[in-house]
Amino acid sequence: MAGAPKRQDTRKFFENLSGAGKCIAVLTSGGDAQGMNAAVRAVVRMGIYVGAKVYFIHEGYQGMVDGGDNIKEATWESVSSMLQVGGTVIGSARCKEFRTHEGRLKAAHNLVQRSITNLCVIGGDGSLTGANLFREEWSGLLTELQQQGLIDEEAAQKNSALHIVGMVGSIDNDFCGTDMTIGTDSALHRIIEVVDAIMTTAQSHQRTFVLEVMGRHCGYLALVSALACGADWVFIPEMPPEDGWEDSMCQKLSESRSRGSRLNIIIVAEGAIDRQGQPITSDFVKDLVVRCLGFDTRVTILGHVQRGGTPSAFDRILASRMGVEAVLALLEASANTPACVVSLVGNQAVRLPLMECVQMVKVQKAMDEKKFEEAVRLRGRYFSSGISRGCWNTWLGCICLRFFCIFRLFLSVSAALRHPQSSFNVAVLNVGAPAAGMNAAVRSAVRVGITEGHKMFAVNDGFEGFYKGQIKEIKWGDVGGWTGQGGSLLGTKRSHWLSLLQAYVGLLELSAARDKYTELCVPMVMVPATVSNNIPGSDLSIGSDTALNAITDTCDRIKQSASGTKRRVFIIETMGGYCGYLATVGGLAAGADTVYIYEEAFDIRDLQANVEHLTQKMKTSIQRGLVLRNENCNENFTTDFIYQLYSEEGRGTFDCRKNILGHMQQGGAPSPFDRNFGTKVAAKAMQWITRTLKDSYKGGRVFANSEDTACLLGMRRRALVFQPVSQLRDETDFVHRIPKEQWWLKLRPLMKILAKYKTSYDVSDSGQLEHVTRFRAKESNTTATI
Repeated sequence: MAGAPKRQDTRKFFENLSGAGKCIAVLTSGGDAQGMNAAVRAVVRMGIYVGAKVYFIHEGYQGMVDGGDNIKEATWESVSSMLQVGGTVIGSARCKEFRTHEGRLKAAHNLVQRSITNLCVIGGDGSLTGANLFREEWSGLLTELQQQGLIDEEAAQKNSALHIVGMVGSIDNDFCGTDMTIGTDSALHRIIEVVDAIMTTAQSHQRTFVLEVMGRHCGYLALVSALACGADWVFIPEMPPEDGWEDSMCQKLSESRSRGSRLNIIIVAEGAIDRQGQPITSDFVKDLVVRCLGFDTRVTILGHVQRGGTPSAFDRILASRMGVEAVLALLEASANTPACVVSLVGNQAVRLPLMECVQMVKVQKAMDEKKFEEAVRLRGRYFSSGISRGCWNTWLGCICLRFFCIFRLFLSVSAALRHPQSSFNVAVLNVGAPAAGMNAAVRSAVRVGITEGHKMFAVNDGFEGFYKGQIKEIKWGDVGGWTGQGGSLLGTKRSHWLSLLQAYVGLLELSAARDKYTELCVPMVMVPATVSNNIPGSDLSIGSDTALNAITDTCDRIKQSASGTKRRVFIIETMGGYCGYLATVGGLAAGADTVYIYEEAFDIRDLQANVEHLTQKMKTSIQRGLVLRNENCNENFTTDFIYQLYSEEGRGTFDCRKNILGHMQQGGAPSPFDRNFGTKVAAKAMQWITRTLKDSYKGGRVFANSEDTACLLGMRRRALVFQPVSQLRDETDFVHRIPKEQWWLKLRPLMKILAKYKTSYDVSDSGQLEHVTRFRAKESNTTATI
């Protein structure tokens, strides 16, 4: 695969972290979760890559205790075609025997026989706690084995230290220390697929549906799916409704119908309780609605469908990153290194002391003591950020900008800013190409704005509609049902006065024109939303996750189409302009062999080397190859050229097919991630607008002309940050419309390693254990961190 030009720098690479002579075992334990196989695949291939022996432990801790054929050495090919499979291929089983000292003694013996002293455990907090206890007892277990004559002194000394690294696989997202656990996003996909289907039949018959989702002790799935589908009400264990909730809920449902809604959706976590600790069941809620309102009401219990199906693109990428990080952590571990868990904070993989995380999970104790606010706090920042103040159930169905929101109109609405006690007028518009999730973001902005007391306006057809005066008031009910809609319901015509450039340049020009037009001296904020994920100042954009899922799903189907045929290579062209994000991250999620992008130059020699590399792989048991090409990666090496090259050079070994995905990557219903990311970011943007409007109100009107009143709200590593757009100018390649520095380029070596290429992997951000309490970034003078 083409490599980036070599350069001298101070980065740290893993070439110095050899795995030669080490044995690593990987197991999955507890409930299965989509994405576990991607994590197993990453551990196996990274472990083999660094020279270690890697073993599967089948059937979790039971397999470790039983030994024998349950512990098998893994090969590179043994994890092929595993990436897209749900559940766990190596199996998971509950093991009472491992909870006993005798069981752990058997497990230790089985590991020592194979010189396994590095253990990667993928499971929930119970599985990880068991692994830590095993590690703490290890020295004593070896002594017992030696005393019983089962191992000799040399074996005891050789295997004297057991290193443990955990990855959390749980659809409930109930582990403190990580924003997302492996499997959660896929479970949300299953829930939203069902909810979207139910909403059409509910609307047809004016029905109310009560959906019960998993979450015996954690309400994350219920809360986030309710946000993603715009539910009217939600019940979660951590935050029981106030006494008298029955009347409040029925009044809310009745008001919704009176505004013209033809359906109601109520989400119930299976462990939902009231303030007295009594269960709130889906049947109870149904009977209440029927008795008090007479609505035609049905119950749907999703059950284990939430655990099933193909893992989402997010879970594949998350699990792959965590698996590689877990191997690096094992390579760097010393005898004094505590067991750690690999977590996700913001957009960065981190390592945290395992027991520090486990000890933070005291939610059930807080709930038993009716300390519900404490329970929400203990769930962590990602969970608590979904609940806003005390009125979350009132506007839960409400907070659900696309590319760009300018929260203020020109002269036509400036009169309302004369009195500080009156509501401000705020406008929202979409600019640029459509991206899934923009409608959810607009809905969030509108309803949060109304909650804040503002009068909200919608601008149709982007900047063109703005200067033509296509501006109208938009009310609460106008955005009902927008959350799951793809495209842009406001319209996104590109304007000639911007020379066909998009929102970021538009905001720069508007803020620069403040000196000439005082009417532009108002707060402005941009929220990036583009499938290409090419906006400076943000690691992620609304719409890119949906596009990645479209790419991943298509690649899965394309690879499956070759099942049973002779060896075949697929050449796939993705969107992205000059930005290789979709191709690279989509390639990582789909298990691509090679990905060509503009940011990493390649020539004919690289192409030839890639063909030869794939040819050698095809001579093994591997049947299919996948090559992704970003649409503008090279003007001469077109998709047709690469297809013809591979077809000719692979003749006799494999044949080729090509596919240009095109605009299907922009279409479809938004993914749960894009719905909720758009919802959250738009709500934060609206709160910032409210504060800035109040702070800028001087002399009887709003006047905001400082650089920090024209901002972009973006995800930067671990935090959402408001950044003045003028300060992002130097970070932008305006010719190719991409940021000069792109975080995801660090994923390319990971992708190459998993495709069996020799490369360098930057581990500058790895190797340091952090503490759970050190997550949140501090505010600075130039940015506001959320």
